[in-house]
Amino acid sequence: MDNNQLLVAKNLKKYFPVRTGLFSRTVAAVRAVDGVSFSIKPSETFGLVGESGCGKSTLGRVLLRLIEPTAGEIYFEGQNLVELKSEEMRRMRKQMQIIFQDPYSSLNPRMTIGSIIGEALTIHRLAQGKAKKDRVLKLLDEVGVHPEAYNRYPHEFSGGQRQRIGIARALACEPRFIVCDEPVSALDVSIQAQILNLFLELQARHQIAYLFISHDLRVVEHIADRVAVMYLGKIVELASAGDLYTNPLHPYTKILLSSVPLPDPGLKKKRAIILGDVPSPITPPPGCQFNPRCKHCGENCKTREPELIEYQPGHFAACHFIPVQRI
Repeated sequence: MDNNQLLVAKNLKKYFPVRTGLFSRTVAAVRAVDGVSFSIKPSETFGLVGESGCGKSTLGRVLLRLIEPTAGEIYFEGQNLVELKSEEMRRMRKQMQIIFQDPYSSLNPRMTIGSIIGEALTIHRLAQGKAKKDRVLKLLDEVGVHPEAYNRYPHEFSGGQRQRIGIARALACEPRFIVCDEPVSALDVSIQAQILNLFLELQARHQIAYLFISHDLRVVEHIADRVAVMYLGKIVELASAGDLYTNPLHPYTKILLSSVPLPDPGLKKKRAIILGDVPSPITPPPGCQFNPRCKHCGENCKTREPELIEYQPGHFAACHFIPVQRI
């Protein structure tokens, strides 16, 4: 394993069985994640973008083994998480946390904020009594929530404040890696900016690595070091944020970027048109899975699946059409 990588996913797959009939016979499978490989460095923000239903959130949960993978390997600090037994994985979870999309449904409405954040400290036996309360109060201060929140309940807070509380909960065990699953998509734009800046501040302070999942390419551009574009369970392009946004190679990436609105209403740009609907992940098309919607589709695209190839240093794409020589 590369010691410079914090987390490595190799050929990761997650298929959900489709059952029917009286005896729930498996007749097919939803290929939510279908052979994904990538790595994340310490203190890096790895962005993951794509249309709704492409498998982004499933991938994030599989990495933490909140959902068991169908196949593949997940290495965290050189240790294969797939091979860990439940107790070993429980200890590992101190280092790996998640922040959910909906800041309200992810917080137990029957528990006070102090109990919600302090629960992780109790489960992992990191603090108790006064030490636990002091730690929770420090976390609240760190994410910009008033200490009075300690004895209050989630419904008493706004969406932005609840997401800050969710971030404090994720930080409780001092993790090295956090999956951020659409953490700002449910918030107003002004609040989004505040939360994104908070993520950056916390990362600089604690040296945390993020997997930042979003369908909003503007948000990912602001926060990510590298970005992977996902389509129908597969990564179709992977590059540094600067390269991906200035020189996209895959036709799907170009279409996504052309759909991002410009901040100045007086400016106009030519939008690329995407054809048809997303194919079913139960019966994906042969060859390149994007071929039914791609205007560059040729016979090769319909029969042979493209590999994720490095065309430029650190810039990978999976497409037969790219008019650039590989390195």
